[in-house]
Amino acid sequence: MLYTDSAQLKVMMKANRMLLFNKNVSEPFTVLPNGFFVTFFDDDENVSATLKGNYGVRYDISKKMEAKYAVEVVNKEGVKLETEKLIWNEITKKIYTDAHVKITTATEIIQGYGLESNQDFTKYKLKKLTGTIQLQNNEQ
Repeated sequence: MLYTDSAQLKVMMKANRMLLFNKNVSEPFTVLPNGFFVTFFDDDENVSATLKGNYGVRYDISKKMEAKYAVEVVNKEGVKLETEKLIWNEITKKIYTDAHVKITTATEIIQGYGLESNQDFTKYKLKKLTGTIQLQNNEQ
């Protein structure tokens, strides 16, 4: 699936299997039972971040996607978010969770509960920080 805005590529989603539910439901939705991979693009159509998970549900009207199980977000700087549950709001272009999160940067590992971020994962806020581990470079 490709999402564009004014003929400019913004989001590309790949999944091996998509189950569409649009009859006898208040809001049509798509289930991605075998995992998915989403690529976000900036205004110059360069990759700004990726999102993957082992299971997903996307709601057509509210434009929200719930990602579950081994969810990872990686931004263009290589900063990685790992969690078991994440919501992506396509309208506000935000991602958030109340679950445990682990953020790995080049110099540290940050853990906590709850996170809010832009979809490019360049500006994020942890709700409850539980630990920070400084990584040392042993090369001398």
